[in-house]
Amino acid sequence: MSGGAGGAVAEAPVIVAARRTPIGTAQRSLAALTAPDLAAAVIADLAADLAAAPPERGVPGIGEVVLGNCTGPGGDVARVAALQAGLPDTVPGLTVDRQCASGLAAVVLAVAVLRSEPGVVLAGGVESASTAPWRFWPPADGGAPTRYERAPFAPATVGDPDMGPAADLLARDSDVSRRCQDEYAARSHARAAATQRAGGFDAEIVPVGGVARDERPRAGLSVDRLARLRPAFGPGGTVTAGNACGVNDGAALVTVVDAETHRRLGVPGLRVLATATAGVDPNRPGLGIVPAARLALDRAGLGLDQVDVVEFNEAFAGQVLACCAGLGLDPARVCPEGGALALGHPWGASGAVLAVRLFTQLVRRPGGRHGLAAIAAGGGQGVAMVVEACR
Repeated sequence: MSGGAGGAVAEAPVIVAARRTPIGTAQRSLAALTAPDLAAAVIADLAADLAAAPPERGVPGIGEVVLGNCTGPGGDVARVAALQAGLPDTVPGLTVDRQCASGLAAVVLAVAVLRSEPGVVLAGGVESASTAPWRFWPPADGGAPTRYERAPFAPATVGDPDMGPAADLLARDSDVSRRCQDEYAARSHARAAATQRAGGFDAEIVPVGGVARDERPRAGLSVDRLARLRPAFGPGGTVTAGNACGVNDGAALVTVVDAETHRRLGVPGLRVLATATAGVDPNRPGLGIVPAARLALDRAGLGLDQVDVVEFNEAFAGQVLACCAGLGLDPARVCPEGGALALGHPWGASGAVLAVRLFTQLVRRPGGRHGLAAIAAGGGQGVAMVVEACR
């Protein structure tokens, strides 16, 4: 790497803290908590870290809170959560929506802001599927109102499949068998259950509502047991409730600072080497990981063989396996401590959960130097980030 490039890297924003709530199954352990409730708990925890920094280090106050959210109550969830967390009313909040990639998109936005405006930004995402409001189309011709199921991911003329059927099509196109999907899902649960037993998630979790552990991981979930489940999206499909993610509640945020603030803090962190956002065919939205990851790695000047920890959002096992095939990546390298198939997929938060997971594996208990996080979104989009541990 040239001296100029090295200097640019040294001035890149740094993630200095990363936390999340436990991830709960919708209508279960976190069902009574709203999106602001979940996010505020993590914001308050990260703000307390900053407040504990010695005054002589001159760490600036929080300049902004940026949150991703998909199906929440509407309005500016980030602003509500920031105020609920006790931040001064001078701290603005911004809520962004890039569907399932919203949480990582919020982190990308924070990084972009800090490249030009020094300071501190709390960024991440939140989803409370349990408390998301129901909406209805007005009645037609005096009839009953129609339940509004979801916003469009893309125009119907282009193709706007639901994520489950789209995952079935992607698995078929990529020749990913049902057994391979079940094997991948069983491994994700086994890894997450083992990590949970060993306390590997404990340091990153902020207890909320009396809950301190992820609800979904299941030890001993065998391939044979998964094989008994029926296709979830029609006869002949290969996606089931067992090799797909759940519907979940949770929040995750990171503290991002500019390079000079990081030097004053004097703490380890993750330097953000590169980020990328890409688009793909909306009919195969799960493939968004592939071009986003490639572009982020290219911008970072790294190959996949130089990445120590890979965190992809495991929306569907078949989707992850198709993306791995597209990238020439061994699927066993993805989510080494279990991913969304086991932990859950709180839509607006999931991209930020990936950042938290990288922080734990590369900073809290150092296990390498470089990390890659990537997530796909409805409508055919992908977001990726490449980081480097700095100590």
